[in-house]
Amino acid sequence: MLVHLGYTMTMKLQIIIGSTRPARKGPMVARYVEQIAKNNNKFTEVELLDLVDYNLPLLDEVEMPSTGIYAHEHTKKWSAKISEAQAYIFVTPEYNAGYPASLKNAIDYLYKEWGDKPAGIISYGGRSGGKNSADGLVKVLNKIGMKVVEPQVNIVRFTEIFDQNEMLIDDSYTISIKAVVDKL
Repeated sequence: MLVHLGYTMTMKLQIIIGSTRPARKGPMVARYVEQIAKNNNKFTEVELLDLVDYNLPLLDEVEMPSTGIYAHEHTKKWSAKISEAQAYIFVTPEYNAGYPASLKNAIDYLYKEWGDKPAGIISYGGRSGGKNSADGLVKVLNKIGMKVVEPQVNIVRFTEIFDQNEMLIDDSYTISIKAVVDKL
């Protein structure tokens, strides 16, 4: 909890799992990030958001997201949830040199809810560690007014840092992820 000018301030961080694929590894990577973030005193609350739980159809709002006028309950629910946080970490895989359509769709549903808030990116993949997906995501987040922090973390061969029980066996990325959390 932060105290500023005698007022208690809460700082909530949301970690967004960007993939909805059935055989995805995003939740495993996100839990790793969550453990690190919860050990940082900057945030009074750290919450994992799984896009699977929101089941957003392809963008179906008539009004532009910048108006903040939402007709559908799924959009209102998503807007309310995202509005709760002051900072975000996007956990994204790389699919064919880009990030998942599910993440792009979830971002595009909203506009003002994201504005002027800091965002970190943790990507994962094979040889590039998701660098291409992270680079594409930076462009979109900057366009909607988010403040993307450096460094980006690109977890190379992420399957080698976890065992078959999803237990961490190599914490070589811990320092880099701590740096992202510290910059938010």
